[in-house]
Amino acid sequence: MNPFKEKRELLRTLRNMNPKDLPVICPECQEKTLRSVLAENCYVCPVCGRHYNISARYRLKIMADKGSFKEICRSLSGGNPLDFPGYEEKLSDQREKTGLKEAVVCGTGKIDGVKAVLCAMDSRFMMASMGTAVGEKITRAFAYATKNKLPVIIFAASGGARMQEGIFSLFQMAKTAAAAERHDQAGLLYISVLTHPTTGGVTASFASLGDIILAEPGALIGFAGPRVIEQTIGQALPAGFQRAEYVEAHGFVDRVVARTEMRKALGLLLRLHERRNRR
Repeated sequence: MNPFKEKRELLRTLRNMNPKDLPVICPECQEKTLRSVLAENCYVCPVCGRHYNISARYRLKIMADKGSFKEICRSLSGGNPLDFPGYEEKLSDQREKTGLKEAVVCGTGKIDGVKAVLCAMDSRFMMASMGTAVGEKITRAFAYATKNKLPVIIFAASGGARMQEGIFSLFQMAKTAAAAERHDQAGLLYISVLTHPTTGGVTASFASLGDIILAEPGALIGFAGPRVIEQTIGQALPAGFQRAEYVEAHGFVDRVVARTEMRKALGLLLRLHERRNRR
């Protein structure tokens, strides 16, 4: 067959295919998997187990009981406190692309019938960097949970503090940590789930303050990046440094849990905590 005609036939076939039936090549193992199969497997490669990045709303959809999630602070969004050039346009562009007001979605929902406050960060929105709006939403979520005596689960994913907001973004580290402490003083449960990547000021604040800290396989977890650390200490880092399995082995993470098993694990922890409180 004429190669040009063959290519046209292939393109015509691809255009007529349902997007769910298009193959996705895993960047880890190079194996092809239908998009529909990936979706059924929570966007985890069925061959090598690579966890793809997912949106905040999709994560909440697969973790919370069907129809139970109700968003809070939905309209809260950040501004440009330092008049950083081009920042407002950047925010507007991100909101249009993601359909989100900011880089975190917060609300209440049930997991295995147990009500909790759930927050999920979305790396599509400026790498889920923490500015004033993100910090405020996390703080309000903790306050709501403390007032209503609810456990908190936060799915963290962040590139760190948002540079366009300067010192205001760094203030959020202390603010969210204080909110987590008040929740803890009330004797309530906080589960932190670290996803890829969780770095910078988020790692150095509320993400590392959970009573129980879980992580998805292969997630990058740390404060500074590996390259910065290598340049600072002047030596090579161990294999797998800052990956979920490495930090679990060194005691920073309680357990690495696959996304396909995360809902079950969270449900068990919530039920155990609820049972303890009934005594």
